[in-house]
Amino acid sequence: MNASPSTLQATSATNASEPFESFRARLNEYLKSELIPLEKRLGLGYQDRFERSLIRSIWQRCRELGFYGAQLPVALGGCGLSIEQHCLLKDDAAASGAILFPHVLGDWGGPSRIGSLVKYLTPSQRSEYLEPVVHGQKGICFAMTEPRSGSDAASIQTSAVRDGDHYVINGRKHFITASTFADAAILMCVTDPSAGAKGISAVFVDLDAPGVRLDYDCVPMSGQFVDADIIFENVRVPVKNVIGQEGQGFHIAMNRINTNRVLHCPTMLGLARQTYELSLEYAQQRKQFGGAISRFQAIQHMLADMATSLYACEHMILATARKADRGDDIRTEASMCKLFVSERCFEVADKAVQIHGNVGVTQDHPVEFIFRRLRMYRIVTGTSEIQRNTIAKGILAIDAA
Repeated sequence: MNASPSTLQATSATNASEPFESFRARLNEYLKSELIPLEKRLGLGYQDRFERSLIRSIWQRCRELGFYGAQLPVALGGCGLSIEQHCLLKDDAAASGAILFPHVLGDWGGPSRIGSLVKYLTPSQRSEYLEPVVHGQKGICFAMTEPRSGSDAASIQTSAVRDGDHYVINGRKHFITASTFADAAILMCVTDPSAGAKGISAVFVDLDAPGVRLDYDCVPMSGQFVDADIIFENVRVPVKNVIGQEGQGFHIAMNRINTNRVLHCPTMLGLARQTYELSLEYAQQRKQFGGAISRFQAIQHMLADMATSLYACEHMILATARKADRGDDIRTEASMCKLFVSERCFEVADKAVQIHGNVGVTQDHPVEFIFRRLRMYRIVTGTSEIQRNTIAKGILAIDAA
C-alpha cells in the first residue's frame, strides 16, 4: 500500500512531530531487524503457547517505540493515526512474516480492544482499565460471542442480575479472541431480559475475579492459542464497572463493529501478500522439466490473478478507510470490504498452496499456515453470509432494525 503524505505525533520514541513515512519505515525496521530475529532466537512457531512475560515485553517495547496503540488520539498517548494510516501499518505488519505481529500495534489484547470506548468511560474506569492497557501493563478482550449466539448478537444470554451495588453474572462466552492474554474483559451481558437489545449492557470484568475461569479447549484451525471460552459462575461485579449506561451495551458494540470490520481487512491483505511474495520467489527458484516453473503459463496466470486480487483489495480497503476518516457512514462498505477481502485473500492463499505443491501442504510452512488462518476470516467478525445480508439492506434501503 502507498501511504498518504501526512505527519503524526510520535509517543515516547520521540517528542517531535514525525512524518508518517518515517514512522512506517521505523515499524518495518523493527519487524525485520528486531522482532523476527527474536522469534528465531527463541525458536518460536506459529502454534506455540507464548508466555505472558514474552508478550508483555513486546507490548512494552513497542510502546517505547511509539507503535503500540499508535492509532489512539494524542491525548491518550497515541499518535492520532487516521484509519487509513492504521490500515497501512496493519498490512505491513501482517506481510512481514513475524509470528507475533498482532501484538506490535496492540491488536491482540491491547488498545485496539478498548480505544473506541473512551468517550463512555468514567475517570476511574480510565485509570483502572484504559491506561494500563494503553501502556502495555494489562491486556483486555471483548467478550460478546456465545455458544448459541454468534451472528445474532442480540440473542446473548449471559445474565447480570442487580444485587445492591453489584451485579451477579452467570454465563459463558465462546471463542473470545485475545482472552488468553487478557487481565479483564469488556463483557456484553443482559441486565434487563424484557428489553431485547436495549437490555444488554457492557461491563468491565476482571478475569481473576472469583467465579471466572477460562476454558482453552476451543483451539481454532490455525492452531494458535489466542482464543478461549470464558465461564462466569456467580461472579460479583461492581455496578460502577458498567460502561456508559445500563442498556447501552449493544449500541456500544455495534458502533465499533463497522470500523472493526474494515481494520481486519489489512491483516488479511498482509497475510495474503506474504503468500504471494513467497510464491513469486518460489516460482522463480523451483526447477521442473529443465527450468523454473515461472515459465509455465499456468503458474503465470495464477500469479497474475493473485496480484490482481491484492490490488483490488488494497484499493477497496483504502477507499473505505478514507470514507471512515471523513466521518461518513461506512456500514455497507465495511461489509463489502469484509466479504470481498476475506474471500479474495483466501483465494490468493489457495493459489499459493498450489504453486508450492507438496511444500505448500507441509504443516507449519508459512503458506500452509496462512491458508488455514485466512480461511477463518470468512467466519470471524461476521460470516460472508451476514455481510451479504448487511450489503443487501444497504443497497435496498431496508431498515436494519
